[in-house]
Amino acid sequence: MTENRHDSQPQPLTARAGNRLSGTIAVPGDKSISHRAAMFGLLAVGETCVDGLLEGEDVRNSIAAIRKLGGHAERDGTGIWRINGVGIGGLCEPDSVLEMGNSGTSVRLLMGLAGGHPIRTTFTGDASLHRRPMARVATPLGMMGIDCAGRQGMRLPITVTGPQELLPIRYELPVASAQVKSAILLAGLSAAGVTEIIEPEPTRDHTETMLRHMGADISSEKLSGGGQIIRLSGQPELRPAHFTVPGDPSSAAFPIVAALLTPGADVTVTNVCINPLRAGLFACLAEMGADISLENQRRAGGETIADITARGSALKAIAPPPERAASMIDEYPILAIAAACAEGTSSLRGLAELRVKESDRLAAMAQGLSACGVKVTELEDGLVIEGRGGTATPIPGGATIATQMDHRIAMSFLVAGLAAKSPVTVDDSRMIATSFPDFVSLMHGLGASIETIEAS
Repeated sequence: MTENRHDSQPQPLTARAGNRLSGTIAVPGDKSISHRAAMFGLLAVGETCVDGLLEGEDVRNSIAAIRKLGGHAERDGTGIWRINGVGIGGLCEPDSVLEMGNSGTSVRLLMGLAGGHPIRTTFTGDASLHRRPMARVATPLGMMGIDCAGRQGMRLPITVTGPQELLPIRYELPVASAQVKSAILLAGLSAAGVTEIIEPEPTRDHTETMLRHMGADISSEKLSGGGQIIRLSGQPELRPAHFTVPGDPSSAAFPIVAALLTPGADVTVTNVCINPLRAGLFACLAEMGADISLENQRRAGGETIADITARGSALKAIAPPPERAASMIDEYPILAIAAACAEGTSSLRGLAELRVKESDRLAAMAQGLSACGVKVTELEDGLVIEGRGGTATPIPGGATIATQMDHRIAMSFLVAGLAAKSPVTVDDSRMIATSFPDFVSLMHGLGASIETIEAS
């Protein structure tokens, strides 16, 4: 599936302003939770059922890997995925390379999961994923006795070989990263003893919540400096579980911001995960003066979910605290679009992590915003954006954006086009399928004008 996407011709899209956005939609299931539900199901003995799993390319690559590692995963006629696992210690060595497409989450988490077993596993991916360094995962895994061999800078292809006896470790994360934390915890499940991870600041906690739900002995303790320590007792017997995956807040961000930037808009996104460690964007938008409300809050599958309504708003500039980045790192590209349309100068800092995502997102956003007529200063760890002042003086637009094979860059600038004076084109839209396969059709349903154009 991924090979076909990248072997085919680019698929440019153009977005233009003019239509009022309105309606109620549901976005795809949360990508982070979907990856984990599939992987954790592999480590339980018995059948784990997952309702609402995101069926984008990234998660499908994780499912394909699970099958090669010995698990069984199928979608039944009701849309529920049924995963029959082999238990901790039961993984088999894949008979071929694991193709991860564009999914860094898949690689990083599976390095820990497979590395906790005495097998050899090789990971590869597309050209974009081959550029992304994996050393921050390989370093702690190496301390546990796992051998990671990759190209210079620990880049893909990477071969991970697990030891006969895995060592539990105490590791302080140099940079807050839920993916690194999760890789260590997944490996630590196979270690005899307690694995401890010290986070400088809390990151998304889906791994801890879901493993605890499956019977793992895992706890967290807040530290006086603002971080926390997580402790996992190894070699538990994980129980199969039923997971209901809530809507992805990273996907919900796009129609929500599009509504805020469109006069008269009234858009509701249902069943969105509002885990406090994932909801930083909504806090930022509220501080910018957005007309946004969270309704029908409830609990499902260990997560807090809500229906989010956004209406056209006059936004003001923002300077969110750098420590908020961990709770919204994937949402900064679309926040930058909101800042470009706001009144005043916004300062977005603490974002060095964005340089090693699917693209260098800081550089991509700075270049795209400049091409759209927005004054922006690119910093080592952030962006300073001079807002255009809202609907009275919209961003000029009229540019073609180099998406750099990054789904969030593509969707962010399509949203920009809906609020720009002149249409905005993205040079390729194929990669949007990695996280939000129905993005264009859902936006059309709200009234957005997004059109396919012929590639030049």
